[in-house]
Amino acid sequence: MTTVTTTGLVAHLDQLDPANGVFVGGRWRPAAATFAVDDPATGAVLAAVSNATVQDAADAVTAAAAAAPGWRRTAPRQRAEALRRAYELMTADADRLATLIAAENGKSLADAAGEVTYAAEFFRWFSEETARTSGSYGESPAGDTRIVVTHRPVGVAALVTPWNFPAAMATRKIAPALAAGCTVVLKPASQTPLTALAIARILAAAGVPDGVVNVVPTTDSRGVVAAWLADPRVRKISFTGSTEVGRALLKQAADRVVNSSMELGGNAPFIVTEDADLDEAVAGAMVAKFRNGGQACTAANRFYVHERVAGAFVAKLGAAVEALTVGPAATGAQIGPLISATAVADVQALVNAAVAGGATVTHRAAVPAGLTGHFVAPLVLSDVPPDSPVVTEEIFGPVAPVVTWRHEDELLGMVNGSEYGLAAYVYAGDLRRALRLAEAVDAGMVGVGRGLVSDPAAPFGGVKQSGLGREGARQGLEEFTETQYFSIGWSGA
Repeated sequence: MTTVTTTGLVAHLDQLDPANGVFVGGRWRPAAATFAVDDPATGAVLAAVSNATVQDAADAVTAAAAAAPGWRRTAPRQRAEALRRAYELMTADADRLATLIAAENGKSLADAAGEVTYAAEFFRWFSEETARTSGSYGESPAGDTRIVVTHRPVGVAALVTPWNFPAAMATRKIAPALAAGCTVVLKPASQTPLTALAIARILAAAGVPDGVVNVVPTTDSRGVVAAWLADPRVRKISFTGSTEVGRALLKQAADRVVNSSMELGGNAPFIVTEDADLDEAVAGAMVAKFRNGGQACTAANRFYVHERVAGAFVAKLGAAVEALTVGPAATGAQIGPLISATAVADVQALVNAAVAGGATVTHRAAVPAGLTGHFVAPLVLSDVPPDSPVVTEEIFGPVAPVVTWRHEDELLGMVNGSEYGLAAYVYAGDLRRALRLAEAVDAGMVGVGRGLVSDPAAPFGGVKQSGLGREGARQGLEEFTETQYFSIGWSGA
């Protein structure tokens, strides 16, 4: 069982040495200044982290470019073994990593432990994919040539990760990049850089050569990423974050036609039909909505429940929500704080607008008095107008708005009316109906009868404004490769 101890966390932070947290060319070094990383559950400062400059970012690219030829020539089996060792080291250190994630992110210990398991699995999955060759050989239609198709690493990859899953978003990008033979420069979110420093140390201990992985924590996200996108040595950008920022990065990437993968915002619908098993639907809803306190791009954002069962669903969901415990991870609470005071204000504004528009708060979890962090009470909203901002905008908090529907064409009109299309969830009594609805939903991923869609072996990504490309599965590795073909003369052979 993962536990939080103040002395254990302090010792871990001392070992990370965040004041010398710029990792370039296999060496840790300071920056000209530092920035504070706060515990969102208390507001206390956890650590002062080196605040990298644009020059530090350029140095990281120099190191990655210098290491690229050697890493590319490294045999796939050797690359695979390094990733496998990283998986084993990360798994062995799971408790400390979970404690670190809970401290800087605020999520519950159970959620943090689950993230570590998920994050480590990317190292294992892509270690197995590394040694599996991909290509083709064939005869041209004219018969006078042979066509050989192969794949080569795209080159130096710039990785930009968010704060909500500081371990998993890093490994989901680093692992396939290294498997493909790329070297990387990573900019973690400034709210949660400590986990990235821990992962960099794990990769170094696993035998990844100097310069293959470089980490640049900074508060100057715009300046650092812009410098990378302007650098001709950077041939790939992989970003996870808001659609607004993703659009801006794509515009910058277009100037040099940089290979781009974008995992952007979501507004996941959760569909419940009149013949669904409501107990199963509620169990799935609790995972889909309240994992990480609702701070996930795949979180169920809007609940569409058939009018015949809406009352019963709200009652069952509400009872489960009222039973949730809220508080700091150290207390064993199920729901931790939001990441910042701004996030709290944004969520509260959506709830207030929904209530002003006619919605009702039917159930609410209790928040203990005296908490000093960024806590929001998990709650259920019923009678929510379909056009309420709490339905049309991404909530990123523990709020479940319920909209009723009668006919499937009405339902699908509401579901697909969003500009987003990352994840969706469907609960129906008949599997054929559930699959029919799933196929009709504009989403890159659909959970059918389950409230979780993420899996390292599955292609993660969305459609419409939710992004470009896929992470995880074989497709995740291919995102870091370019296709090359050889036309081999064959006449007279």
